[in-house]
Amino acid sequence: MLIAVASKTGTDVDQHFGHAERFLIYDYGGGNPEPVKEVTVEKYCTYDPDNPFRHSQFDGIAEALKGCKVVVTAMIGELPKQELQKVGITPVVTKGPIADALKFAHDSVCGGNCKGGKRAAGTCQHS
Repeated sequence: MLIAVASKTGTDVDQHFGHAERFLIYDYGGGNPEPVKEVTVEKYCTYDPDNPFRHSQFDGIAEALKGCKVVVTAMIGELPKQELQKVGITPVVTKGPIADALKFAHDSVCGGNCKGGKRAAGTCQHS
C-alpha cells in the first residue's frame, strides 16, 4: 500500500499535516518500506481564523497524495482529517522513525488482519 509521510528531516515523522511542504511516499506491505517518490505541496496551514478550511491548498495536497491509502503525520486538524477521509485517505497520527511509523500505519489500516502478509506480487493483500 502507498503511504505518505509528513517529514521535514526525511528520517522521522516530525511534521504537522498543515505545515508540510513535502510528503515522502512509500510502498509498504509489511516488510521493508520502498521509497517511491517525494511530492512537494503548498503548505495547508496559514493561520487564518476567517478561513478555517483552505480548499485550494487541500485540493492540491489531495491530488499530490492520489493513490495513497494513508498519510502519516505528527499532528492534523479535524477539518483536514475529515476531508482526507472523504477522498479515501486515512490519516494516522504518530511521531518517530519513519520505518516504525510505516509499520504502525499499515497495521492500523489493516486492522492487524494481514500481519504483513504478501501476495505473489509482493504487496500487502490490503493494498
